[in-house]
Amino acid sequence: MRLALVHARYQLLQTLRIPVAVFGSAFFPAVAMLFFVVPFAGDDPTGATYATAAMVTFAVMSANIFQYGVGVAEDRDQPWNPYTRTLPAGAAPAFAGRVLAGLALTFLSLLPVVVIAALFTDARISPWAFGLAVAVVGLISVPFTLMGLAIGYALPSKAAIVVAQIVFFPLAFGGGLLSAPDAAPAFVRAIAPYLPTRGAVELMWAAVGDWRPAPVSVLMLGVWVVALAALAGWAYRRDEGRRFR
Repeated sequence: MRLALVHARYQLLQTLRIPVAVFGSAFFPAVAMLFFVVPFAGDDPTGATYATAAMVTFAVMSANIFQYGVGVAEDRDQPWNPYTRTLPAGAAPAFAGRVLAGLALTFLSLLPVVVIAALFTDARISPWAFGLAVAVVGLISVPFTLMGLAIGYALPSKAAIVVAQIVFFPLAFGGGLLSAPDAAPAFVRAIAPYLPTRGAVELMWAAVGDWRPAPVSVLMLGVWVVALAALAGWAYRRDEGRRFR
């Protein structure tokens, strides 16, 4: 655990030395809050609360897909990365440190969304619901962390950036993150239950309000976790095999 914390500290310092890396993860959700949530749902306590939960999910997805997808791919290009895998401690501490650092940066990217909601909307949440929402953030980070790892280990850095950008907005829009819970277009309502973003946002809505998640959305979220874990594991093993042939 000590080595994992050392690696996490290294990852955090490396990221925080380039503040724009943190700013980028929080930018789109914060802008969406200011331009869409505040003027159109800010005066409705229920609507503002659900919209804030959706933007939190948006930020979680953004932070993890780009942190792991692009970050892992860039690290693989560095000669130091394969060397760390040959050390007696192995690759596990570095991997655990990356996950811990990524979780910390995910929560950091949520701060602008929460601050905007508190200052400029009528969103309301009890202390119990807030604590539950924090726990749910950790839970819904899992599929997007795995997605980022799959991209990062499977692709070179230039391709990883493109793929992360390609999957990012379709998942957000298709999962209904950019519309009210019951106001998405018909084609979005048709495909949303089968995307990981929908299951994730419905868990967030359930944490902050009286929303009941659709069983199919939660089931498909679990399916996505299993599939992405298998894909990330395959990509990692393939990368490991290529480097040590």
